[in-house]
Amino acid sequence: MSATDPRTLFRETIAPDEGVRFERLAGELGAVASPGKRALHPKAHAGVEAKLTIRGDVPAELRVGIFAEAGRTYRALARFSNGANATQSDTKPDLRGLALKILDVPGEKLIPGLEGATTQDFLFIHSPTVPFRSPEEFVFVVRAARSPALLLPRLLFGLGPVRTVSLLRGLLKATGTKVGSLGALTYYTVAALRFGPFAGKLVVTPVAPEAAPPNTAADGLRTDLVDRLSRGVLAWELGVQLWVDEATTPIEDATVEWAPRAAPIVPLARVEIPKQDVRTAAGARLEALVETLSFDPWHAPREFQPLGAVMRARNPAYRVSTQQRKAAAEPTLDSIPWVT
Repeated sequence: MSATDPRTLFRETIAPDEGVRFERLAGELGAVASPGKRALHPKAHAGVEAKLTIRGDVPAELRVGIFAEAGRTYRALARFSNGANATQSDTKPDLRGLALKILDVPGEKLIPGLEGATTQDFLFIHSPTVPFRSPEEFVFVVRAARSPALLLPRLLFGLGPVRTVSLLRGLLKATGTKVGSLGALTYYTVAALRFGPFAGKLVVTPVAPEAAPPNTAADGLRTDLVDRLSRGVLAWELGVQLWVDEATTPIEDATVEWAPRAAPIVPLARVEIPKQDVRTAAGARLEALVETLSFDPWHAPREFQPLGAVMRARNPAYRVSTQQRKAAAEPTLDSIPWVT
C-alpha cells in the first residue's frame, strides 16, 4: 500500500452556524447593489473572447478536469473589471479583476440547477491576498464604504483603532498599486479550491507584458486594453500553487500569501485574448452578452470545488447577486456571437 500524499491532507474548518450567517451576509451584500448591477465588480473594462490551451507537460497527478487533455484548446469569455461596489474612476485605488468562463466543459457542475451546464468559471483579482479576516469583516467594510466620508469613523467605531489601522494598511497594499495596463497584471484566485485530490490556488502571469505608464484617466484602463487588443494578442501563463501545510498555505485565512518559495507555481495552460476590435458592432454585441452573464467560482465540477470561508461565503452571495440582476442563462458555443 502506498503512503498517503501529504498534499492531500488539507482540511476546512466549518462552524455549525456558518450557513445561516453566510445567508444573512449575502442579503446584506445584495442590499448595497444598484438595481440590475453586480454588488461587486460592477464596472467592466471589456468583455471579450478568450481561449485556454492546456500545456503538454502538465504533471500526471494534475491532469484533472479541463487540464486532463494535453494540447486541447477551449474557447472562453473574459471580463475585466474594477472591484469596488461603485462605478468609479480608474485612477482611484481598486482591485482589478479578471473573470473567465470556459466553454464546452464536460462533467456535472456544483450549483443546483446548473449541473448540466457546459461552462466553468474562474475568478481572479490582481492581489494575492485580501486584508479581511472574515466574510463578516468584508461585508462590514463594503457597507461602510458606501459613504466615503463616513468610512473612517465607521471603521473606528466598528473595528477599533488598532484593527482599523491594520485593515487600512492591508487595503492600501492590495489596491494601491498604480496600474498602467490590465494586460500587464498578474491575477490570483486569492482563496483556495480543490484541484482533484489536492487543494490549490490559481495564478495567471502575463507573457511578455508590454510596459505602460500609470493610468491617469477615468476610463484609461479600458482605453489601453481595447487599444492593445486591436493591435495583437494578450497572453498569460496559468498555473497552480498546491497546498503544503496550514502554516505556509492556510485554507481558511485568505490574508496570508502563498509564497512561491513554499508553494511553487506549476504551469498548466496558456490563457490568450485574441486580437479583436471591441469597438466594432460585433465587439459591442459580445460585450453586451458578457455583461448579462454571471461569473461564479462555485460554477465548476466537484474536482474544483472552492475551499475556505471566503469561498464558502461567496456561494450564497453570488446566488443572490445572480437572481437580483436576472443574469442570463449559461451560454453554449453556438449561442455566442463570436468576433474572431
